[in-house]
Amino acid sequence: MNRKSSIEILGFLFTIYRFTIHEKIMLAISLMRIGAKGKPFYRLVVKEKRSKRDGKYLENLGTYNPMINPAAVELKHDRIQYWISVGAKPTETVASLIKNNPVQEVAAV
Repeated sequence: MNRKSSIEILGFLFTIYRFTIHEKIMLAISLMRIGAKGKPFYRLVVKEKRSKRDGKYLENLGTYNPMINPAAVELKHDRIQYWISVGAKPTETVASLIKNNPVQEVAAV
């Protein structure tokens, strides 16, 4: 592990510590637009409730592409459940995406 990645990990851990222990900061699971003009593409991210729509985020939890038919949704359900358990609230749109895209069971071969 190089120095830069270890510093990034320490910064991330400090942020999580600050959010969960000391400060009562509201966390939200929301959509962050990264698509071009007229071609929306979204990331599902965990971020501070007061931050900008496309601002800094804590973790990427999946993607949503409404431009293809049917819309492509990829979610990390285990991480979503973790963030909900520590107090993150999904927005209405994200809650709808989670509800309509349940965990896929992998069949054993």
